[in-house]
Amino acid sequence: MASDLQLINLESRNLKMNLSNDNPLAVGEHEVFIEGVRQVYHVAGNGPVCLVHSGGPGFHWKYLQMPELEKTMTMVYLEPVGTGKSDMLPDGNYSMPRYALFAHKVAEHIGVQKYYFLGHAHGGGVGIQYALDYPNELSGLILQSSAPTMNMDLYMEQFTQIEIFAQRWPDNAEAEDAKQAMMDSKNVRDKESALAVLHRLLPAYFGNYWDVKDKVDKWKVDLDFFGDPNRQPYEWDVRDILHTITTPTLILVGEYDVNCGPRWSNEMAEKIPGSQLVIFDRGGHMEHVEHAEPFTQAVNEFVAHTK
Repeated sequence: MASDLQLINLESRNLKMNLSNDNPLAVGEHEVFIEGVRQVYHVAGNGPVCLVHSGGPGFHWKYLQMPELEKTMTMVYLEPVGTGKSDMLPDGNYSMPRYALFAHKVAEHIGVQKYYFLGHAHGGGVGIQYALDYPNELSGLILQSSAPTMNMDLYMEQFTQIEIFAQRWPDNAEAEDAKQAMMDSKNVRDKESALAVLHRLLPAYFGNYWDVKDKVDKWKVDLDFFGDPNRQPYEWDVRDILHTITTPTLILVGEYDVNCGPRWSNEMAEKIPGSQLVIFDRGGHMEHVEHAEPFTQAVNEFVAHTK
């Protein structure tokens, strides 16, 4: 009986793969195996193809879904390896080049010749690495609330910005607790503690959390996180080679972004040739939620110009 069940499961798995391979850009959920690792992605919308990579590392894809952009683009939302239904990496090597490789293999599987890459936060770092490693494949690179480094410089800047955030909202208990949550994030050990800290941090992720709280309450139900306990320590810094990027690049950032603020976006805009920078006044880290209309307009104008 056990062997029969195993055979049924194997046939079901193969059927799933075949369905995905028949039309890898059909709307819905797909999977592809890369180096023996399952990579799941979701397709929605119509128009130029855009790979979408969530942040963290460790955030599930759903929080980054952009229904307005799906009206003009075919959004291919990646479930980064180590999150959601995608497999964990056996060796724990979640480096930027490794993430970029998995995204590239999805692009090969889909079979499009030119496409866009939209990355948020850590996903923007993956996008930068993608443009460096595969320089002739992207029609455009869209960096949302991103930074060209993932090391102590970034972390120290985040702690500086959380102090400024708290000062902007004096006598606000939720703002003060968000600041404390940033400090507590150093002690996160599992999914439950990570999500608890994240929900306390949310006020700091928006330029004015209390103005958009109803919208955030509907959106945050999709927030999920997983940190592979086997993830190996890794630092990354490409500031010295940003000038070699030849891909048309759009950089989007909120004025009050605590995680990856204008300091990094300005540096990227200065160093990436021909890049465009859009700073959203009084915006935060989640501009696709807080300022969805101007965010969507900026992306659509960039795509119209580059395609």
